[in-house]
Amino acid sequence: MTAPPVLVEVERSGLVESVHRGHAVVVDASGAVIRAWGEPGTVIYPRSAVKPLQAVGMVEAGLALTGSDLALACASHSGEPFHLEGVRAVLAAGGLAETDLQCPPDLPYAAEARAQYLAAGSVPARVAMNCSGKHAAMLRTCVQRDWSVRDYLDPQHPLQRRIRAVIEDLAGTAVAHSSTDGCGAPLWALPLVALARAFVGLPQRCPPVGHAMSSYPDHVGGTTRDVSHLMRGVPGLLAKDGAEAVQAMLLEVEGSRFGIALKIADGADRARPVAAASILRELGVSAAIVDEHLHNPVLGGGRPVGCLRSVM
Repeated sequence: MTAPPVLVEVERSGLVESVHRGHAVVVDASGAVIRAWGEPGTVIYPRSAVKPLQAVGMVEAGLALTGSDLALACASHSGEPFHLEGVRAVLAAGGLAETDLQCPPDLPYAAEARAQYLAAGSVPARVAMNCSGKHAAMLRTCVQRDWSVRDYLDPQHPLQRRIRAVIEDLAGTAVAHSSTDGCGAPLWALPLVALARAFVGLPQRCPPVGHAMSSYPDHVGGTTRDVSHLMRGVPGLLAKDGAEAVQAMLLEVEGSRFGIALKIADGADRARPVAAASILRELGVSAAIVDEHLHNPVLGGGRPVGCLRSVM
């Protein structure tokens, strides 16, 4: 099997010491491939990049969340205080408790939020897990539909069957493989190009999801997170990252719409923002945050001695 192309190099004092290979694809509004690196048909687990698609399934099943609450349904949040308060409010409004969450107990995802959380004497909790917003939304959907909340993560639960059907419809293909994500939710594998096609169809299929993400980018990630910074700094962009260095994006610019999907083959998350910024630059996006992500510094003794840079 041919190795995927190098997308990002790690250079230290003039010497390339590491490379990150991967696959990426851009589709237009019709779903046609207009740019690809590597093999766009590569089957991947989209991990948390699939959350906006799961949110579409929930909204279509009757979930009535809007605004920042719906953004949290799409989130891999950092665990900052406003994230935890938001998840608790979503649960309480549905007559639910933190004990109803079935994601594993965890500490906040972001280093700064984790340090603050521990300094306050807090311990790992389900609400602090980065997927708790999605789980709270899943529970709220079950409450609104009078479905069981006890087994809401079962792949055969009405909620999960509905979500899978919506993902397959948006992606234009049946799921290729199934597993369980780190948070305990069913996980559906897709060809990378199918993930890009699913994202390009988001605005027409379910406008509230895209509006919530673009209006509350810090709820989708966090105040220190690259995808949140991208959405704040690039008008018309939706971006969602996932574990093992996956990212999916929707870009609407000058009357055109593009779906983008990216997978770093070795799962190194440090390469993902650089590759994502390179794709946006390829599509003509000019923004300070894109420039910032194109060359992430490599440090030596606390000062820059090189950088991660795109070679796409």
